[in-house]
Amino acid sequence: MTHCLMIHSMASAFTHQLTSVALLLLLLYFPPISESNNLFCDAGSEYGGLQCGIQSSSSSSAKILIKGGTVVNAHHQQIADVYVEDGIVVAVQPNINVGDDVKVLDATGKFVMPGGIDPHTHLAMEFMGSETIDDFFSGQAAALAGGTTMHIDFVIPINGSLTAGFEAYEKKAKNSCMDYGFHMAITKWDEIVSDEMEVMVKEKGINSFKFFMAYKGSFMINDELLIEGFKRCKSLGALAMVHAENGDAVFEGQKRMIELGITGPEGHALSRPPLLEGEATTRAIRLAEFVNTPLYVVHVMSMDAMEEIAKARKAGQRVIGEPVVSGLVLDDSWLWHSDFVTAAKYVMSPPIRASGHNKALQAALATGILQLVGTDHCAFNSTQKAFGIDDFRKIPNGVNGIEERMHLVWDTMVESGQISVTDYVRLTSTECARIFNVYPRKGAILVGSDADIIIFNPNSSFEITARSHHSRLDTNVYEGRRVKGKVEVTIAGGRVVWENDELNVVPGSGKYIEMRPFNYLFHGLDKADAKYLSSLQAPVKRLKSST
Repeated sequence: MTHCLMIHSMASAFTHQLTSVALLLLLLYFPPISESNNLFCDAGSEYGGLQCGIQSSSSSSAKILIKGGTVVNAHHQQIADVYVEDGIVVAVQPNINVGDDVKVLDATGKFVMPGGIDPHTHLAMEFMGSETIDDFFSGQAAALAGGTTMHIDFVIPINGSLTAGFEAYEKKAKNSCMDYGFHMAITKWDEIVSDEMEVMVKEKGINSFKFFMAYKGSFMINDELLIEGFKRCKSLGALAMVHAENGDAVFEGQKRMIELGITGPEGHALSRPPLLEGEATTRAIRLAEFVNTPLYVVHVMSMDAMEEIAKARKAGQRVIGEPVVSGLVLDDSWLWHSDFVTAAKYVMSPPIRASGHNKALQAALATGILQLVGTDHCAFNSTQKAFGIDDFRKIPNGVNGIEERMHLVWDTMVESGQISVTDYVRLTSTECARIFNVYPRKGAILVGSDADIIIFNPNSSFEITARSHHSRLDTNVYEGRRVKGKVEVTIAGGRVVWENDELNVVPGSGKYIEMRPFNYLFHGLDKADAKYLSSLQAPVKRLKSST
């Protein structure tokens, strides 16, 4: 029997605070050291008595039987056993009998579900003069502890080169301990980039490209590039993705805040209000409609953007909306906190919005306006965030979430009655697998599927805290939040990697998952194009003048 080990709340209130200025000086010169039994997951190292990077003998079992649980897929649930052999689901049925060489996990009274798939992460990403604190080993180890068994990260080109960017990320991912895929960002446009996009799709297993409508002076692209990129995506069967904020207006908003003397983290939210996210979302949707190609809007953070997606989908346009867990459960009040370190950890883009936006996004997720949940896990520690102590524009943007997503979506959406257990599987795993064309290998517990599985106890609860999370991050934007429901076992690639609150993960054991083009969103586009052409009644044949 797998026992539920509660993660008890630890003393978290430091009543002996230094003054804000003194603390920030310390942070600038001395990297923060965790005071907890936090597992930082340096490959081959041990911290706080917990192992990371060493696979136990029990986790190496090639044969596993999960017995007596409620097996949940996106459209069906049943009480059944699940038999796994050599990393593949071999059988899903009641009362499976096995020999003594099989590891048996008792899931009676618990849910057996596909491991989560996080569609939006940034591990080992170089950004705003720094690099995210979680690399492909520590970030993935944290994900596994939270029940996520695959993620899709964003390759950033090097000087615009997709090939150089891909090669760099291949090296970054050498120590991976779970399966992963890649999206590719597009930061400039020429014939070389266009040709490289074809190579990425046909040879490298990338089927999605991201365009930044924000970050003027670095990643931001203009409408001309956006149209060219959308056209190329359509021809390759690749999904166009956008970070939707009006970068020119954000730049103006930032100048306005500085002129008003607003230099703290609250200036970040004030400089890029929801209407700028809404405007860019509308523009991207209209341009995608003009090209007639599917569109994926990443990290939908506001009612403004969500409502534009709702209108487009109602009109029949193929638009996917991805909220992230921070936008679903947090509000922007933390950005006004008097302590800089506390406020700065909530800085991300688009910003976490005022209370009310989160509830609207939850409702949109529950009713199908939004389709899946990501994290935008982009972790910078307190020292890195302090680069912007005198200017919010220099605070590296990003929050955590790769470990917390599965628990927070359950607690926020299932426990509140907004979605069902099968909906939960769809939103956290299956729909992502479908959109990025890896279903049913991923996102399902079916015969032949990869054995990426979690055992989830709906009656357990625990407190989220930086003291016990597995990221290298020294803070947590969900600090102190008590959630109901807990991932007790994670199986990745047929190996038990999380059990009894212990990680057993191997650097280099993760696999790169190639993702094929032309997902279900492209079905029928050719007929729509043909219908459009036939409707033009052009060109008109006119008699030439005889004069």
